[in-house]
Amino acid sequence: MDWKSLGSALFFPIQMVYFLLKAAVCLLIPSRLRDMSGDVVLITGGGRGIGRHLAREFAKQGAKKLILWGRTEKCLKETCEEIKLMGTECHYFLCDVGNREEVYQQAKVVRERVGDVTILVNNAAVVHGKSLMDSDDDALLKSQHINTLGQFWTTKAFLPRMLELQNGHVVCINSVLSQSSIPGAIDYCTSKASSFAFMESLTLGLLDCPGVCTTTVLPFHTNTEMFQGMRVRFPNLFPPLKPETVARRTVEAVQTNTALLYLPWTMHALVILKSFMPQQALEEIHKFSGSYTCMNTFKGRT
Repeated sequence: MDWKSLGSALFFPIQMVYFLLKAAVCLLIPSRLRDMSGDVVLITGGGRGIGRHLAREFAKQGAKKLILWGRTEKCLKETCEEIKLMGTECHYFLCDVGNREEVYQQAKVVRERVGDVTILVNNAAVVHGKSLMDSDDDALLKSQHINTLGQFWTTKAFLPRMLELQNGHVVCINSVLSQSSIPGAIDYCTSKASSFAFMESLTLGLLDCPGVCTTTVLPFHTNTEMFQGMRVRFPNLFPPLKPETVARRTVEAVQTNTALLYLPWTMHALVILKSFMPQQALEEIHKFSGSYTCMNTFKGRT
């Protein structure tokens, strides 16, 4: 080992301590918030659920323009009109993010009609709520195309210009189910785990790209139509999140350039427990908490 390598090895633990202390200080001292007055924000799945609340929150925080993508025009139009009444310029486009060519075509239309997107929020998702053997093959493919591959296409469509401008932020609304799967949602859990890996790789790949950042949000069960009927054993102990809370915390994470956000913060325990507990113990936790059977009453929507 040469002197340079030895010096790097000795300096490494000091760096780790510094970053830990820096993170602790940031928890106590409010970070400087990103000024969004010049941002053009595109939200996939922006017509309803968390997407609608995200649109409201970005508008509240002063985003210059909002662009909503989705598959249901009625929902998109309603949300768009609401945002305009708040005083923010808003546009909507019908786009199925699972369709690669459609994404690229609509991205071109967005650039021509609205301008360069500086904040991309990959929020669109579907869940079918069935076991593997009860799932239709096309339904399984649909989940992977929208929840995972859709992020490939949207990011490829808008990231290059962000890199040119040295100004951009890619956001993924993921799920804690990407870290701790449950029965009855095998399509969703698999797609979200893939999505998490995508964002982790993308984040590391952008380390040397000034001005372009990422945020991955991993919320617990959120009270929206998509997971309607899902029941946990102790709802008072593990209450579903409100979509407006997820939206507000997501926008805050973008403004403070937070790379990873668990909601609520107690969800960090899932990662810690899975790192050392035996499988049988984890299975008993699932049974005790009710996550083992929570999808038995699932109704939802796709």
